[in-house]
Amino acid sequence: MISFSLWDIVRNLLLALRWTVLLSLASFALGGLLGLIVLFLRTSKKTWLQRLTKMYIELFQGTPLLMQLFLAFFGLALFGLDVPAWLAAGLALTCWSSAYLAEIWRGCVEAIPRGQWEASSSLAMTYLQQMRHVILPQALRIAIPPTVGFSVQIVKGTAVTSIIGFVELSKAGTMITNATFQPFTVYAVVALMYFALCWPLSKFSQSLERKLNGTHRD
Repeated sequence: MISFSLWDIVRNLLLALRWTVLLSLASFALGGLLGLIVLFLRTSKKTWLQRLTKMYIELFQGTPLLMQLFLAFFGLALFGLDVPAWLAAGLALTCWSSAYLAEIWRGCVEAIPRGQWEASSSLAMTYLQQMRHVILPQALRIAIPPTVGFSVQIVKGTAVTSIIGFVELSKAGTMITNATFQPFTVYAVVALMYFALCWPLSKFSQSLERKLNGTHRD
């Protein structure tokens, strides 16, 4: 058995941590972009678009992320597409996060008083102009705290991607445990690293919520 010091374990886990961070950032950015498109379609005045995006949201919210990863990794291979683990992980997490972000943002948009829509409509604004110049700037204030809070769920969601062979933090922890036979030490370090990523985001989200609510009351 190869002897590993604590520093060896930490160093190898840090190398894997960067992939967790990169996957989280990419999924959050791309999921946010796709979620914004879904939001516009979900709140449009065309009923068929509302129904289509509602089905999209319910599909990704109503099925386990694990199943979505399997479909992205193994399902696309049935069509002759060679999908690497990192691409399947990014695709599944992007679609999953876009569904949740679109629904979070829809709630923020619907929280804007109806009078704002009517006032902007009286100025002969199109739907896109209303969203861009009137509704979204106000909804942004409400949306920031829950959006930052959801980023924690994305970080945690990256751990599931180990099931398709993507070597992120939790997968690296399993591999190092198999090599060192020190599960308590390895997984304790893994837990601390996840905590170091998620706790600041959670506190930042709570701080933003208190600050924005306080400003709103003033």
